[in-house]
Amino acid sequence: MTEFMTETGPPTTKAGRRAPAVPRPGTPGDRGKGAGDGGAGPLDGTEAAALLERTRALVDPELRAAIESLPPSMRRVALYHFGWLHADGTPATANAGKAIRPALVLAAATALGGPPARAAAVRAAAAVELVHNFTLLHDDVMDRDTSRRHRPTAWTVFGDPDAILSGDAMQALALRLLAEDPHPASGPAAVRLTACVMELCAGQHTDTALETRPPGEVALDEVLVMAEAKTGALLGCACALGGLYAGAGDEEVAALDGFGRQAGLAFQLIDDVIGIWGDSRRTGKPVGADLAARKKSLPVVAALTSGTPAAAELAELYAKPYRKEEADAAGEIARTAQAVERAGGRDWAQAEAADRMARAMQELACAVPDPEAAGGLLALAEFVTRRSG
Repeated sequence: MTEFMTETGPPTTKAGRRAPAVPRPGTPGDRGKGAGDGGAGPLDGTEAAALLERTRALVDPELRAAIESLPPSMRRVALYHFGWLHADGTPATANAGKAIRPALVLAAATALGGPPARAAAVRAAAAVELVHNFTLLHDDVMDRDTSRRHRPTAWTVFGDPDAILSGDAMQALALRLLAEDPHPASGPAAVRLTACVMELCAGQHTDTALETRPPGEVALDEVLVMAEAKTGALLGCACALGGLYAGAGDEEVAALDGFGRQAGLAFQLIDDVIGIWGDSRRTGKPVGADLAARKKSLPVVAALTSGTPAAAELAELYAKPYRKEEADAAGEIARTAQAVERAGGRDWAQAEAADRMARAMQELACAVPDPEAAGGLLALAEFVTRRSG
C-alpha cells in the first residue's frame, strides 16, 4: 500500500519561494472554515461561492445560446440535463451544476491577465463546461446511475441512444465554440481541449476495465493514474485554457495545468470519500451507491491493498455481487463501508488529498507568484476539497 503522505510544513516552489497556504481537505459533515479560519480571505468559502455565481452569470448565456443551436431532439436532452427544462419540455430552474471548471478558466485568465482576459475567455469556459457535461451524460449511461443533481438522469428519461447522442453533440459543440472564436488563443485551446477529451476517454476506459477485474488484482498506482485522466485532466485543461487566453507563456500554462491536475486528484479523492460516507440529501445519489456498484474507488483500493484483516473482509464482500432486493442490503452496504474505514481507506484518501493539494500549491506559485492575484484559484481549490456533498 502507498504510504500515507502528510504535509509537514509550508511547501516551497522550485525557485525557493514560499507557496500559498495549503487548503485542508474536508470530510463529509465537516462544517468548519478550514484553512481560512478566522474570517476574511479567499479561503473562508465566501469568495468561491461568489466566483461560482459570477461564473454562472457570465457563462450560462453563452452556454444556452450554444445549446439552442443543437438539433431539436438533442437540444431537449441537453437542456433537461442542465436543469433548464423539465422532462415534459416545460421550463425549469433546477441545479445546472457547480460550474467549477468554467470558474477555473475565468480565475486563471484573471490571475494572469485581469478582467479583460476573463471577458475574453467566456467562450472557452463554456466549451470546457460542455465537455464536462458530455462526460457526465456518457458516464451515467455506462454506470447506470439513475439520479444526478437530484433529478432522474437523462438516459432514464429519454433512453440510452438520445443521451449518448446528445453527449456526442455537446462535445462537438464545445470544439465549434473554440473554432469560431476569433481570439488568437482559440487554436491552441482547441488542440489542448481535444487532447484532454482523448485522455478523459482513456481514463474512462481504464475505469470500466477495472470493474471487471478481481479485487486483489488492482494496484493503487494505476487507480491514481486513472483518476488523474478522468478528473485531473479536465481541471488542468481548464486552468491552462485560462492561461492561454491571458497570453501566458508555455511554462506558466504548464504550471497551471499541473495545479489543476493535482487539485483534480484531491477533488476525486474527496469525491470518492463522499461517495461512500456522504449525505444523499446533499449528493443527490443513494447512500453507498459506489459500494453497491462495487466500484474500485481510491479509498476502496487503498483499503484492499492495505494488507489488514479488514482488507480481506472487504475483498470477500466485493467478490460477491450486491443484491439490493435482499432484506439486509442496507446492512451489507454499512458493513462494506466500515471495512473500508477499518482498513485505512478513508484516512489514506484524506491524507493523500492533502498531499495533492500541497503539490497543487507548488505548481500555482510557479504560474502566479503573487498570492493576491492567485486568490480566485486558491478559493476554488479550497472549495473543491472542503465540500461535503
